[in-house]
Amino acid sequence: LNGNWMLQKRASTKYHSPDLWTNSCCSHPLPKEDTEAAAHRRLMEEMGIDCELHKVFSFIYKAKLGNGLIEHELDHVFVGFTPEFPSPNEEEVSDWKIVPFEEIDYEVQNHPEIFTEWFKLIYRKVNLHLTLNQKHLKN
Repeated sequence: LNGNWMLQKRASTKYHSPDLWTNSCCSHPLPKEDTEAAAHRRLMEEMGIDCELHKVFSFIYKAKLGNGLIEHELDHVFVGFTPEFPSPNEEEVSDWKIVPFEEIDYEVQNHPEIFTEWFKLIYRKVNLHLTLNQKHLKN
């Protein structure tokens, strides 16, 4: 919606990173499932929406998540644009919001504890990619 970002707040029942703000969804591909197909599936399962997706990059990260958990993953980042409003799955998402990048950047810098570890690693890189490729991605 006009270049703003759709974020979700993870449900309080999630076994890690509950009640933290993050990207719209995570793909969690099934065995032998294409990552883009998984991203579409999970976007529908978590947020109740679907749209055209563009892969922007992949990265590996390792982070402590609390409760003695360490996450070490290869993540694939996709971006999509939609005029739809979500209909979130309450088992996955407790809240959602649409915000401009500047607000996200301010909040991550001043209140990093309210965001997931992986989101703090990717949001600036995604924004740079969007800025550089804005016309191409929206067409």
